[in-house]
Amino acid sequence: MPVKFWAALWPRDPERLLLTKIDCFILSYCCLMYFSNYLDRSNISNAYVSGMMEELRMVGTEFNKINTIFTCGYIVGMIPNNLMLQVVSPRIWFPSMQIVWGVLTFCTSVAKNVNQIYAIRFFQGIAESSTFVGTHYVLGSWYKPEELGKRSGIFTSSGLAGTLFSGVLQAAVYRNLNGHAGRSGWRWLFVIDGVITMPIALYGFLVFPDLPRTTRAFYLSKEERILAYERLEEVEALEQARSRPLAWNILRRILSRWRWYACSLLFAISGETESFGSNNLMGLWLKAIGGYTIEQIDYYPSGMTAFAIVSTLVCATWTDRTQRRWPVLVYMSVALIFSSICILVWGSPTGLKFFAYYLAGASYAGQATTFAWANQICADDDQERAVVLASMNMWNNAVNAWWSIVFYPATDAPKFRKGMIAMICICMATLVITWIVYTLERREWQKEGKGSLKHKARREVVRAETDNSKILSPISDEKAE
Repeated sequence: MPVKFWAALWPRDPERLLLTKIDCFILSYCCLMYFSNYLDRSNISNAYVSGMMEELRMVGTEFNKINTIFTCGYIVGMIPNNLMLQVVSPRIWFPSMQIVWGVLTFCTSVAKNVNQIYAIRFFQGIAESSTFVGTHYVLGSWYKPEELGKRSGIFTSSGLAGTLFSGVLQAAVYRNLNGHAGRSGWRWLFVIDGVITMPIALYGFLVFPDLPRTTRAFYLSKEERILAYERLEEVEALEQARSRPLAWNILRRILSRWRWYACSLLFAISGETESFGSNNLMGLWLKAIGGYTIEQIDYYPSGMTAFAIVSTLVCATWTDRTQRRWPVLVYMSVALIFSSICILVWGSPTGLKFFAYYLAGASYAGQATTFAWANQICADDDQERAVVLASMNMWNNAVNAWWSIVFYPATDAPKFRKGMIAMICICMATLVITWIVYTLERREWQKEGKGSLKHKARREVVRAETDNSKILSPISDEKAE
């Protein structure tokens, strides 16, 4: 009876059954990995406002320098980590890097001064840079283009869940463990963070299936392994997207088009809208104005993260259905302009400032959407797509390395006047660049008679004829245009 019950939960269609399995194991591990990744990133901000600043005698912009040094390590490790996935199987490499940053997290709990924090965070940045781009590479190896949007949104949201949980965890740790065994509450936070990270790495060693052509996962039958790569080859054949041999002319081909320039600039600029969350401005604001307990300072910014998760999932689902990416960037920019003005007008009510900080969570909706848009734009050239996606992430982190020191130094709390003005300018620039990318994309559609919507329409028609099943209605030419 129990066997029949569990069997009834699995889809009977072979492809749907395969999707269910890889969702259960690939997506679950990638999301847990990213969760622990962002848990660590957010914990440094929560630790700072929960006693680390006083205990390590941190002054001036030393907190911002910690984030800058982490970003430098992240930039240094990005390309080597991605290349290692071509040499070492993801099932080994991902969990190994997770163990490295887990050990470094334990080391943070015993740091004696800020210089030790600097060194630890640099090497953590190198280890953690394996997660984001590497996961998108793996997801693209298992899922069809029309299956990627929601899964990318779920993946991004798992990182935000780590940020959300970090504030709750820090408040609970401070309340229950502060001073226990002679350790401060913020030190216990990193101990618990490390304890959470290690079992997730072990889970990855056990269940992560590698790539379709190399998988030996125990939960996939031989037929399912064949189906895993054949169904993606079918998509490539239907779209007539053949991989080109790697040659030196790749740079000339990429640099002679608008895509690399426009997409890299778009995320280099729009990615800075996440500064409210990545620098924990709300926590710094609450600490600076006074009147709030340590637990409240840890708890209250979680509202921004909760709104970020909702925005990301709703926008990812909406763009999957409509294949229109630009409205999300407009929504994000308008929301951040409103938030910045509310905070910039210092005489505004405290309640309005709370609302403004929470609304700023809309900024995270742009991340998954921008990368999905770049995937859509470069769908006809895999090599260009790989370079463009990596460049987008790299240029954004190159800006991140100095942006917070210049515009969001901890010494500017609670008003962050420079930062709010910079945010308004960034949002205006994002709107302009979004319009440029949209215009260039449509011009390319009109010139070459292509576009993701047309590809989708053509793919649906061909698939209907190939399967000799019910005819799927193609998208009208009017909508595609």
